Amino acid sequence: MARTHISGFPRIGAHRELKFAQESFWRGESDDAYLREVGKELRARHWELQRAAGLDFVAAGDFAWYDPMLNLTALLGALPERFGFEPKTLSLAQYHELARGNKAQPAMEMTKWFDTNYHYLVPELGPDTTFDGGVDWLFEEIDEALALDLAVKPVLIGPITYLWLSKSRVAGFDRLSLLPRLVIRYLRILDTLKARGIEWVQLDEPALCLDLEADWLEAFSAVYNVLGDSGIKVLLATYFDTAAEHAPTVAKLPVHGVHIDLVKAPQQLEAWCSALPADKVLSVGVIDGRNIWRADLAAIAASLKSLYAQRGERLWIAPSCSLAHVPVTLASEKKLDAELKSWLAFATEKLDELSTIALALRYLGAGLPGTGLPAAAQAALAAASRALESRRHSGAVFNVLVQRRVAAITETMASRKSAFAERSRVQRHSLKLPLLPTTTIGSFPQTPAIRQARAAYRRGEMRALEYLERMRAETATVVRRQEELGLDVLVHGEVERNDMVEFFADKLWGYALTENGWIQNYGSQCVKPPIIYGDIYRPEPMIVDAACHAQSLTDRLVKGVLTGPVTMLEWSFVRDDQPRSTTALQLALVIRDEVVDLEKAGIRIIQIDEPAFREGLPLRKADWSGYFDWATRAFRISAGGVSDATQIHTHMCYSEFNDILPSIAALDADVITIETSRSSMELLDGFGEFAYPNGIGPGVYDTHSSRVPSVEAMQRLLERACEVIPAERLWVNPDCGLKTRGWPETEAALSNMVLAARTLRQRLAVQ
Repeated sequence: MARTHISGFPRIGAHRELKFAQESFWRGESDDAYLREVGKELRARHWELQRAAGLDFVAAGDFAWYDPMLNLTALLGALPERFGFEPKTLSLAQYHELARGNKAQPAMEMTKWFDTNYHYLVPELGPDTTFDGGVDWLFEEIDEALALDLAVKPVLIGPITYLWLSKSRVAGFDRLSLLPRLVIRYLRILDTLKARGIEWVQLDEPALCLDLEADWLEAFSAVYNVLGDSGIKVLLATYFDTAAEHAPTVAKLPVHGVHIDLVKAPQQLEAWCSALPADKVLSVGVIDGRNIWRADLAAIAASLKSLYAQRGERLWIAPSCSLAHVPVTLASEKKLDAELKSWLAFATEKLDELSTIALALRYLGAGLPGTGLPAAAQAALAAASRALESRRHSGAVFNVLVQRRVAAITETMASRKSAFAERSRVQRHSLKLPLLPTTTIGSFPQTPAIRQARAAYRRGEMRALEYLERMRAETATVVRRQEELGLDVLVHGEVERNDMVEFFADKLWGYALTENGWIQNYGSQCVKPPIIYGDIYRPEPMIVDAACHAQSLTDRLVKGVLTGPVTMLEWSFVRDDQPRSTTALQLALVIRDEVVDLEKAGIRIIQIDEPAFREGLPLRKADWSGYFDWATRAFRISAGGVSDATQIHTHMCYSEFNDILPSIAALDADVITIETSRSSMELLDGFGEFAYPNGIGPGVYDTHSSRVPSVEAMQRLLERACEVIPAERLWVNPDCGLKTRGWPETEAALSNMVLAARTLRQRLAVQ
């Protein structure tokens, strides 16, 4: 029978138990013993789900207190030297200081994991990095699983991917020079696992799906010729795209199996079948690990019949990647439309899908009729087929009016009336902003009172008028505090928004919201991506009233803040029955209508946030141009309906931008705000070298850390920015929104930011 396994399970818990334990620990309300116990309970619960579904292996090593890359860094002993922590005795408190910063040091840099919305902590490596070993948490977790009498397959990020995703602040340093030391440490890890009786270990190398340079590709052979002969069976796992061109090389390595992603890149199967010897395992990712649609189980089983006949038990069946990218279970969804719910599968349901496919293959491979299947498997296959048929013909999915409007889009809709130089002149005269204008990204602290009011309204315990009055009172407080701080361009604070995507999705047709469909974004930050199940339509304006109310409270400019079409797409679970580009255009028209309505209502600065613009980029450069064509077009359509006097901003964060700057410039936003503080303005260098033509606001402090930087620290960053970008095109702002921060640290940081901007403004005025 084909063997079943996964690369990872959502670690946060069905009810975000890990999040609440983390935050309790950070506040000092509980100790590390409590946090460790919560982690242990979650691991045991998730392993039991895998065993109950009949998987041949449970995944271990996929758990992390904050981030798997940080866990691996702690295991390797490669902690950033600037913190001064002893790797082998690293405490949980110190571990979280690496992630969140402390009074002496800013947090480690954070960026997106390949083309997902998950953020990982970037390892800081240098010539003196030794990989002498650190904490033993991984081995303790393996022991827990073994004590439960489970067949365990540890999952670790592979050494090449780890090095590729790391950074060094030493100019010209070649990270590959660390590879011999790193391989020695991996060998010791494998030896420790082998001593515990572990048969298989999975080493994740998604970097193999990138456009790697020759020396990095050659490193794979050097590394796996060693690790493959370590005495423990190695499953080399790739995902997120194809690695077909490397199949002949990988097949010759002494690894015992390879995992490939057939959801994202089904075309690679033939290359791997041809190259991989029959005595090696081929693990096929046939269940979508990144989306929530129910799989066509019968079709998948039929497509694998001949492959199973060839490989038998050497065919493994798995999700395409870790299930950490989807919610834990549908069992918690009590309010979803019943028909829509029947179309879905979250992580727990995907475990059952794997088992059903394996059973179906067993009977198909033996030439038995379908009726020979166990009753439960027959029922699962039939239910999946009914759900797929229901979805194909549902009247809730298709809206003729939306489809006609998309078909009628013209090229002129994707352009502003004038070029930036002319718009900039008009806006300077109209807006009358000072040099180095100060603003924020949009959100302000979501206090317990705000969250409680929103929850009460959602439960029906607060009437609509009372809720509106409460939110307007909170908005008035946010506006007043911004005026007192001296900010030049204000925001209404987004007090009524639970999430920058879900808030808008709730107001649009074609979207559905879940109650508990949480996934981890980073650390304890969880998001609940809405589901795009049909054509998208805006029945009425979404934020015009809130923006106008805030503007009525002040004589200063108030910026209207929207989420852009690409981010609405990327941060949702997207329908898979039409091209993503088509869905993006539907979203662009929705945002365009809102932008036009904001302008008509007197809002003169409008921000269309696109933090997901970079993460939507395909991993292979050969596929970039197609993505940029539709993604850039979607943004320009959303912004293209207003006059020159209306200033369009956009915001991007926690991504590598230097290789896509022409496409960012092609968005033609009047101002872009970006995250730069964790990298000490390193990201801004690319904008300067590219000669980015429009306005830019490089973030001067990290909003994901409670650390309040000094006026002098922000001044240094601004001075650094002035060396790269002309001061007349610079804005001053934090890295990102302030929703997760408290008011005391927010006011302290913004006060320092305003003072830093004013000081530099005065200095520039007398030069």
